[in-house]
Amino acid sequence: MPKYQSTPDYEHGSPDFTGVLLVNLGTPDAPTASAVRRFLKAFLSDPRVVEYPRLLWWLILNGVILRIRPSRSAKAYREIWTDDGSPLMLHSQRLTDGVRERLEQRAPGEYKVELAMTYGEPSITSAIDKLQKAGARRLLILPLYPQYSGTTTASVFDAVTSKLQGMRWMPESRFINQYHDEPGYIRALAASVREYWQQHGRGDHLLFSFHGVPRYTLDKGDPYHCHCQKTGRLVAEELELEEDQWTLSFQSRVGRDEWLRPYTDETVVELASKGIGRLDVACPGFSADCLETLEEIAMQNAEFFEDAGGESLHYIPALNARDDHIDFLTTLIGQHTHGWPVTAK
Repeated sequence: MPKYQSTPDYEHGSPDFTGVLLVNLGTPDAPTASAVRRFLKAFLSDPRVVEYPRLLWWLILNGVILRIRPSRSAKAYREIWTDDGSPLMLHSQRLTDGVRERLEQRAPGEYKVELAMTYGEPSITSAIDKLQKAGARRLLILPLYPQYSGTTTASVFDAVTSKLQGMRWMPESRFINQYHDEPGYIRALAASVREYWQQHGRGDHLLFSFHGVPRYTLDKGDPYHCHCQKTGRLVAEELELEEDQWTLSFQSRVGRDEWLRPYTDETVVELASKGIGRLDVACPGFSADCLETLEEIAMQNAEFFEDAGGESLHYIPALNARDDHIDFLTTLIGQHTHGWPVTAK
């Protein structure tokens, strides 16, 4: 017989709430090789992330990657680490706090909001436990990935459902798959670009860089590539850009497999060679700034661009805890919890 988790501290007649779980990818606990190794092992062991045969991948991961990559990645993390810790964690927590406050203003006493990470802490398991203990009988899961991918969004679903399978009293649950073309999200992205231009001037060209995934994911039916293309097109339309004023690319490729093209590092070099002096780069697939935006784009690719003859690359920050981002996510949560009962007063 399966052993199910008990339902602690429950009293009949207690009011119940809607729990909202915001989920991001995760981050090492510290910018050290040992902490990065733990994080990478959890991340790269996920079959949603790497679809190689398990035994072969175990040998590659433990025999090669986890021996070499942690020290290199730790060095990169040290470049962006703050006195308060990981930028991804800080921005994600501030975003969660903002959503919690906004929901309380709009619907006092109706919601409990927690942040979780697919890999690392706070874990999805611990966050759901916390919501259950607070009396959440309904659960909305919001992965902070605007564009759906099996490598990210579906990994959240796997972790959440694995937790729910062991619960004796499972909450009624809903899951937000994507929000890549939601008007509020598009408007917030466009506003962030306009505000950056107002404060820092406008570059000669705008590049939208999305995190890459292996090409085989597209061939197997993953909609991520299409979602990214639509996001880029809608933001460009909102900014009233001509076709020759913006470009879309994919970053962060690793390994020998072909990934989604065009590649960001090759694209910034090509744009520099075409005479683009100042290049502005936004990363609409990242809800919060992290290693891939602050180090890979703002540092690495800025160097690639300048070495190829460009004058300067300007990174436009992610939405992070902007008011319009918080407002959009709060509205999105309201849309997806519509029809659920309100807490008995």
